[in-house]
Amino acid sequence: MRIRYKKITCDDLSLENIKTPVRANPSDAGLDIFYAGTMDIIIESLQNCMVPTRLIFEIPHGYMLEVCNRGSMGAKKSLIVGAHIVDSGYGGEVFIDLHNIGRENQIIKPGDKIAQLVMIPVVSFIPVEVEELVALYDFPVTISERGSNSLGSTGV
Repeated sequence: MRIRYKKITCDDLSLENIKTPVRANPSDAGLDIFYAGTMDIIIESLQNCMVPTRLIFEIPHGYMLEVCNRGSMGAKKSLIVGAHIVDSGYGGEVFIDLHNIGRENQIIKPGDKIAQLVMIPVVSFIPVEVEELVALYDFPVTISERGSNSLGSTGV
């Protein structure tokens, strides 16, 4: 699948300084995306920052872009992605919401890899309210017997 995108400039940033999203390895699910700016960004401890990419994507109906963490950003810099979804109806610049969950300030330099983008199919659904969630169908909806058990329900 090919997805069209456009680089957008501003007064202090030329097209040559906006990096194209790249898949580091052919089998990688996501494309690395980069900070497009001219100055270092400092993200203070326990703060977040909307980091510009200067990219606009044409996402087809029935798909979304999921903005995902890069493993090394979380492990080495304590930086994780906040807002994760770019809908097909969105036609503006994609910003990456980076949260510093660590104790030290972190610096993002122009051209740094900041996240990865994964194209995901979207199944449209209509929620239907019911009185009880018992035997909605004549067949099981899931093979799990987990029920309402949540975090740690399958062991640590």
